[in-house]
Amino acid sequence: MKVQDAIKAAGVVPGFLWKAYIEDLTDDDMMVRPVEGANHIKWQIGHILVSQVGLVEAVCPGKMPALPEDFADAYTKETASSDDPSAFDSKEDLIRIADEQAAAINAIVDGLSDEELEKPMPEKFQRFGPDVAHLFAFLPSHWTMHAGQWAIIRRKLGKPPLF
Repeated sequence: MKVQDAIKAAGVVPGFLWKAYIEDLTDDDMMVRPVEGANHIKWQIGHILVSQVGLVEAVCPGKMPALPEDFADAYTKETASSDDPSAFDSKEDLIRIADEQAAAINAIVDGLSDEELEKPMPEKFQRFGPDVAHLFAFLPSHWTMHAGQWAIIRRKLGKPPLF
């Protein structure tokens, strides 16, 4: 297996997991916070999507699909405390954007040579690992980390555990 294939394979289970956790949630359900002061699912998904663009663009400029106009402005540290559903995108739109990004990331990874994947990580992101390959390997784990919070929200809403 090539490293590119391993990186893409690492995204399969996290992609299944996070979508399963929100599959039976409504837009209103996705505004519930696991505990006071924590972020609701809509903000978390938007945050991940904005983060992915920033991370990938840092190592592969011009390769990621553009986010909708004003999207990034809706998912900042300052907006995290908002409970106004109209301030955030719909579940349907968030999933669509996530799917577009996942396809783009896989295509980008496919197009990178082993040498490009071994290039040093930009200093700003070195906490994720030493090279570009580690940056791409980090992306699915970001989804998994947040999805753990969504399991708690599901319980809070009276939904059955999935796994």
